[in-house]
Amino acid sequence: MMYTSLFLKTHRTPVLEAAEVTALESAVGRTATFAARQIMVRQQVPLTQCTLLLEGFVERYRDTPEGRRQILAIHVPGDFVDLHSYPLKRLEHSVAALTDVKVAFFPHVAIRALTEQSATLTELLWRSTLIDAAINREWIVSVGARSAVVRLAHLFCEMYVRLERIGMAPDRTFALPLTQVDLSDATGLTAVHANRMLRQLREQGLVAFRHGEVEILDWDGLRAFADFDPAYLFFD
Repeated sequence: MMYTSLFLKTHRTPVLEAAEVTALESAVGRTATFAARQIMVRQQVPLTQCTLLLEGFVERYRDTPEGRRQILAIHVPGDFVDLHSYPLKRLEHSVAALTDVKVAFFPHVAIRALTEQSATLTELLWRSTLIDAAINREWIVSVGARSAVVRLAHLFCEMYVRLERIGMAPDRTFALPLTQVDLSDATGLTAVHANRMLRQLREQGLVAFRHGEVEILDWDGLRAFADFDPAYLFFD
């Protein structure tokens, strides 16, 4: 198994030489599995490795003292979920599995070796963290400037494009293992409000969300309704 194949499929720029691909693959220290809803990384706990998601779905989140949760990111196979922990050595948020997951760990010392031996690998890893930041900014725009129904529509568009990129969205249908509470935590809505907005999207013939599965009924219509422009994903 090539652990980094989906990561490289998503990040096609910059182009690596064969030796650089081998070096990246060789940097894997070990693999591990986590059960659904298991905490993988706790906020402010010191870290010595970065985590590449191989199978399943992962969330990054913060809990407030009042018991509210804000989902900060949803990660799919091929994503580094905490590459920013290499320079920071800890995270200001937690990471948890949404489903059963399999991951590959890259020790920080191995990441350092990669950056010392190859400027191209350094650019690749840096670019990955910058794309994560771009997605975070788009989510801020959603919560701060988009209507409730458009927030959900935009999220479905993003997840479709990201999953289609790695071959996980055949026929515009894909798994999105979130509860309605999760959706509300990701979009800054109450669960009741999120449920009403899901019904509106379905009644408009745009998208249906049932039991953790999304079916896009009208891609062109959904994309136009959400004013979705995938440029922030930097797939070019």
